[in-house]
Amino acid sequence: MRKTLLALALLAAPDAVSQTLSIGVGGAFTSMDPHYHTLTPNNALTKHVFERLVATDEDFRLKPGLATSWQAISDTVWEFRLRQGVVWHDGTPFTAEDVVFSFERVPQVRNSPGSFTIYTRPVQRIEIVDAHTIRLHTATPNPLIPNLMSGITIINRSLGLQVETSEFNSGRAAIGTGPYRLVSYSPGSEAVMQRNPSWWGGQQPWARVNYRVIANDASRIAALRAGDVDVIDAVSTRDVDALRANPAISIASRPALRNIYLYLDHRRDDTPGVTGVNGERLPRSPLRDQRVREALSLSINRDAIVRQVMGGHATPSGQFLAAGMMGHDPETRPDPFDPARAQRLLADAGFAGGFRVVLAGPNDRYVNDDRIIQAVAQMWSRIGVRTEIQALPSNVYFTRSAREEFSIGLSGWGTGTGEPDSPMVALIATTDRARGRGTSNRSLYSNPAFDAVLERALTTLDPASREVAYREATRIAMRDYAIIPLHHQVNIWAARRGLRVVARNDEETYAMSVSPE
Repeated sequence: MRKTLLALALLAAPDAVSQTLSIGVGGAFTSMDPHYHTLTPNNALTKHVFERLVATDEDFRLKPGLATSWQAISDTVWEFRLRQGVVWHDGTPFTAEDVVFSFERVPQVRNSPGSFTIYTRPVQRIEIVDAHTIRLHTATPNPLIPNLMSGITIINRSLGLQVETSEFNSGRAAIGTGPYRLVSYSPGSEAVMQRNPSWWGGQQPWARVNYRVIANDASRIAALRAGDVDVIDAVSTRDVDALRANPAISIASRPALRNIYLYLDHRRDDTPGVTGVNGERLPRSPLRDQRVREALSLSINRDAIVRQVMGGHATPSGQFLAAGMMGHDPETRPDPFDPARAQRLLADAGFAGGFRVVLAGPNDRYVNDDRIIQAVAQMWSRIGVRTEIQALPSNVYFTRSAREEFSIGLSGWGTGTGEPDSPMVALIATTDRARGRGTSNRSLYSNPAFDAVLERALTTLDPASREVAYREATRIAMRDYAIIPLHHQVNIWAARRGLRVVARNDEETYAMSVSPE
């Protein structure tokens, strides 16, 4: 009994005296620069310090942020009323000029692995009406402008357009309007923040937040049990039942927006890591053949991955967004597991003897990511596609993936708007940097028919008509196997007794979502 009481005491929530919250996250963040990389761990971390015009709640519904209201005043003009009385961490007032500056900087960020231009490109011009009113002008009708504004961070104009990512990482430029101020930052390791007493949203319960990367699942859980951290995210599915049975620990979960998928190189013949069965160079990449891509999809047993790898905490996926989301196409279902048909398709494509591929992916970014690629590799090997795995730390993997060093890779994407526009625009639209299209198109996929339907969806104000266009675009992309969807994951958090965690479907982990019970 004494041991049990001691264990419960060790796991007690942070007390009112210390007011320190320690969070252990599984996804490694790569920068404090909120315009550097459209990566969920980066977004989650930087939202403690910086803010956006429009915020989202745990169900991804829009709510006021630095803008208190917005309305379309014509088909191509949206007016935003900015919050008054907001001050930056250095004491200067927030105004419309900061918004203009932030939009100007986004396309100028150097070496960005995933640009935020997908959120800014539709805006052709920003008109300043007064210090706290702006109008966003678009070339064509765009119903998603408020949604897009939830994806772009506002930074202080006093930093100047020449400010470098390194200056945010050092803390010099990490001057936001958010509920916390940066104390220190170690890339991919830890950020320490302190409460911002001047935040417009009211005082947070935590005077200090230690936000740590603990990439290994077992280490993250051990840290929670030992009392080294108070909250962890990305709980391994295999550990949920044991943690739930522990009276000193609580579990919070919510179905995720994120789709876990594979990208395949559609364009290059001499593509990295794809060879004949004896390692010989092939005159044409098999990945460019739709029959081969279909075979690779049919050979994946999604139900088995959900059951055995994800512990039932996922649903098989056949498209960008899960059922119930705007734009989900009920006619596009996950491919069935059919290895016999997969082998026939390979033979029809001229690869009856198979070939070799390298399957790359992160080992510390998504729930069970390394185990997922191991399972896929085994399934592909059974149909004659000999598969070598490269499981890498996420900062290494995403950097190399952005340089197009992999032919096949595991990744994940949700939605920045609650609709499938952002994965469509970023992942499979024909790459056009000037328009912010295809900024994360690792498949190098391009289909004019898809682009045309997507363009129609993006300029359709009527939601019902827009959804019809989304569904048509989905069918085109999935017939081409622009990507191979695997599953939609479930987001799971664990916390020490006495803490309440608000689970979010965007999987982002905030100190602002944690409160004493």
